[in-house]
Amino acid sequence: MKRVFGAKKDKEPPPSVGDASDRINKRGDTVDEKIKKLDVELNRYKEQIKKTRPGPAQEAVKSRAMRVLKQKRMYEGQRDMLYNQTFNLDQVAFASEGIKDAQQTMTALKSANKELKGMMKTVKIQDIDNLQDEMMDLMDVSNEIQETLGRSYSVPDDIDEEELMGELDALEADMGMETESDGVPSYLQPDQESDLHGELNLPSAPIGHAAAPAGRSNGQAEDELGLPAVPRATLRG
Repeated sequence: MKRVFGAKKDKEPPPSVGDASDRINKRGDTVDEKIKKLDVELNRYKEQIKKTRPGPAQEAVKSRAMRVLKQKRMYEGQRDMLYNQTFNLDQVAFASEGIKDAQQTMTALKSANKELKGMMKTVKIQDIDNLQDEMMDLMDVSNEIQETLGRSYSVPDDIDEEELMGELDALEADMGMETESDGVPSYLQPDQESDLHGELNLPSAPIGHAAAPAGRSNGQAEDELGLPAVPRATLRG
């Protein structure tokens, strides 16, 4: 059968957007080269028109310049058309690439979603809460251990804080009284004579000579307090 009808030829794949864009860009480059050549020819004709005098010769040059100018305008129109086609192909390529990126993004998101669901099955909120509670209990126990180890052995636990505050206030009051006299402590200030008679309630010394008791002679010497003077011989002995 293949010999009679021949083998079926495989169809060539349709050109891609990139292939079509490359082909059009090559055509555009060819048109640009033609336009450049026409520009060079127009410049030569312009110089000839400037150098020739008005007359048949100048008109002939102008005619050739007009023909070249028409060709240039035709090629410029073709170039603009090719540029428009290239622009459209670029837009289509951009949209196609955007759809491909979206497909890849969706595939990646589906894969990540499936992976997250599998991970969520092994992680439970209740387990996390229980773990947090356990960690808080352990931290409390650790703080209690640290406080116990840092306790001072010489300080009793049954001290009344109010009593300590009272002693502290009294100490501050004593320090204030010591520094009242020109800022000099009391132990550095001169001693003041105390009224011993007032403190002991002793009677005052008698004024003048008291009457001599019976059995004593009036000629006996007395001391300044009205008492009999001690003989000197007694002091020597």
